[in-house]
Amino acid sequence: MAASSNSSLSGSSVSSDPEDYQPPIWKSYLYQLQQEAPRPKRIVCPKEMETRPKYYGREFHGMISREYADELLRAADGSYLIRESQRQPGTHTLALRFGPQTLNYRLFYDGKHFVAEKRFESVHDLVTDALITLYIETKAAEYIAKMTANPIYEHLGYTSLLKGKMVHRLSRRCTESPRGTFVRDDQISSSLVRHSALKDTPEKQCSYEKMHNFKVHTFRGPHWCEYCANFMWGLIAQGVRCSDCGLNVHKQCSKLVPRDCQPDLRRIKKVFSCDLTTLVKAHNTPRPMVVDLCIREIELRGLKSEGLYRVSGFSEHIEDVRLAFDRADGEKADISASAYADINIIAGALKLYLRDLPIPVITFDLYPKFIQAAKIPNAECRLEAVHEGLLQLPPAHYETLRYLMAHLKRVTTFEKDNLMNSENLGIVFGPTLMQPPEQNALTTLNDMRHQKLVVQLMIEHEDVLF
Repeated sequence: MAASSNSSLSGSSVSSDPEDYQPPIWKSYLYQLQQEAPRPKRIVCPKEMETRPKYYGREFHGMISREYADELLRAADGSYLIRESQRQPGTHTLALRFGPQTLNYRLFYDGKHFVAEKRFESVHDLVTDALITLYIETKAAEYIAKMTANPIYEHLGYTSLLKGKMVHRLSRRCTESPRGTFVRDDQISSSLVRHSALKDTPEKQCSYEKMHNFKVHTFRGPHWCEYCANFMWGLIAQGVRCSDCGLNVHKQCSKLVPRDCQPDLRRIKKVFSCDLTTLVKAHNTPRPMVVDLCIREIELRGLKSEGLYRVSGFSEHIEDVRLAFDRADGEKADISASAYADINIIAGALKLYLRDLPIPVITFDLYPKFIQAAKIPNAECRLEAVHEGLLQLPPAHYETLRYLMAHLKRVTTFEKDNLMNSENLGIVFGPTLMQPPEQNALTTLNDMRHQKLVVQLMIEHEDVLF
């Protein structure tokens, strides 16, 4: 029993020092109930049914009444059969005996058998899971309602360890990447500088919180919830697992788990098209390294390149760069001049990375706020509104945008050589950094000039806005 329960920790991050880790006490009550649940008993039809669908076996009894099915199933708890509905010919019903009554469920097949969300390879597995769920929810309804009241999540060894690591990382990042407050700038009118909303804005707090990315999961063998410590009952889809860090919990417990996901690099399969916060937490960096490496290479040999970011590199070579980052997790990707002499390939790869983010740098939630800010006619109020939007960005998005805007500001200082000013860069990066929540061609077209203006403002006033 103990060995089985501890197996549920596989894949979780635990302390390498056995003296630092104390295994939790798994609660076995629900596991014992599952062991007591009735076992399926197929009621076989004594005659051959010509109308029997090929995906059912001898449990199919053809078109019989509810009453007759009830008589056949009275023999034993857990007995079941399939019948064709008299009210709706051509549809099928699973009749299942549980306790003193026969339960009838509309039965479906689409390659797998199901009566609700869960899909099973066989009717026998479906009935097994149904009996377990019915038995546990009948016997332990009150217990289940209260099982999240005293979670052990905060006391698990690996959870405490992760929390300690995160506190250390966050404090270090805040030290490494301080975010400036608004100060006087000769390029901005004196009335804007005097405005207290800009002048006295407190420094944005550094907090790299991340929600868990839970997905329904089928656990092989007994598994216990790593939030409440109770058994995860059922035959399949017993709970959910965070695809980024591997945390295993009940579906109902997942709603209570804090926003403290610490992604495991072994679970992050690629760099491109990966959520920004997930990537920076997994690699323990303030920004995605693909952004750092590309910008470093561009500033090393491309700031004077005519049409930088406007001229496209060969798409096949840009795809090669993407694959190189994905294969090497970004650490060993070679983007030097010896590998890619054309700097436009590196610039194109950076734009592709930013464009392919599942959540844009300026998030879907904040997109309307920035568009509305761009529409404000008064220059001072417009800049204030952009600043307010920046303060609401998730930290990983803010830091990436801050670093990118500082780079683009340096690009504009070489305008005589590269012919790229803030307006041109705004046209290029507006749709790359900002995407409307709903992909509507007319909305996108109407918003393009506002997207351009937002990016242009951030470049021109980078030293004030960030």
